Amino acid sequence: MGEVRVGIIGVGNIASMLVQSVEYYKFLGSNEGLIHEVIGGYDIRDFKFVYAVDVSSEKVGRDLSEAIFAYPNMVSRFVDVPRLGVTVRMGRVMDGVAPHMVEDFKPIRLPEPSEYELVREVVDSGVDVLVNLLPVGSEEASRFYARVAAKAGVAFVNAIPVFIASSQHDGVVDLAFKTGAPILGDDIKGQLGSTIIHRALASLTRMRGARLVETYQLNIGGNTDFKNMLALERLKTKKESKTLAVASTQDNPEALLREEKVYAGPSGYIPFLGNTKISHMYMRIKAFAGSEVEVEVKLKVDDKAMATAVLVDVLRIAKILKDSKLGGSIPWASAFYFKHPPTPVKSDYEALKMLYKGLEELGVEAKPKLLEYY
Repeated sequence: MGEVRVGIIGVGNIASMLVQSVEYYKFLGSNEGLIHEVIGGYDIRDFKFVYAVDVSSEKVGRDLSEAIFAYPNMVSRFVDVPRLGVTVRMGRVMDGVAPHMVEDFKPIRLPEPSEYELVREVVDSGVDVLVNLLPVGSEEASRFYARVAAKAGVAFVNAIPVFIASSQHDGVVDLAFKTGAPILGDDIKGQLGSTIIHRALASLTRMRGARLVETYQLNIGGNTDFKNMLALERLKTKKESKTLAVASTQDNPEALLREEKVYAGPSGYIPFLGNTKISHMYMRIKAFAGSEVEVEVKLKVDDKAMATAVLVDVLRIAKILKDSKLGGSIPWASAFYFKHPPTPVKSDYEALKMLYKGLEELGVEAKPKLLEYY
């Protein structure tokens, strides 16, 4: 089938996990832990990293195989990564570095490239899919790189909570449609992260004829993501994305949101937790004959592993869409994998059916077919 040629925007912890995971699965020789082993003939070993940009003095100018372990990244080195021959390029700072993160991200003092220069680099590098892994709150920078991808005619995967795939207001989606550049997003769900588990429990409530009265989700972690989110002004879309992902499972999402009966969002930074995320979820439910049910759940996960498991699927789907010349926002391709997709879906079962139908219409198969297990 060939390669899935990936460009990375923001060489942080998820980038480190993604690059290492390709080498890990080459060494492992099995597909244990993947959501789909093969999509359209591509497996994880078909990934090739061909381009990367960052703004850190610790990363710009270094080979990607070295930059993924540079400060302040904290994903452990769990596999040997050979030299990749990809030098991390200087990107645009814009709003990607919050004032309180300057000492962590250490932006380098170099001339910033123009949009034209970045488009040229993406094209010359033969990128299939450009993945946005910038810090939460990077609104301006994320839209800028989405335009770069659209003008270069490559797929754009928006892993962070900036509403691009799910927005029609700034012309990026229209431009991508015209150039045949697919956009997938917004805000990646973890494989077994807090949002997907919270959604599953909320969907189960509705499926069993009960009613969700109120619920919250509180998350703490110790990496730069959580430190970055100490700036509350950078959290608006993150909280909206996570909250809507839970509320949309119910028959009355508007009322729940209006009455502020659903809360989901980052809640604290504890440095010693590192890449471990701890999530506490609470649900109060009205059930049969007015009886009440209360559910409390604690989840502890490697946050970056959970995100990367989903990216491995999404990057392959984005490559297939690009090769099929399907540009713009593709709702069926995003619904199963993102917290704030273009079209919210009440259950992940429904979202998975949408995904398989869309792939089938392109003559593409995903293996294993997970619906067979329901």
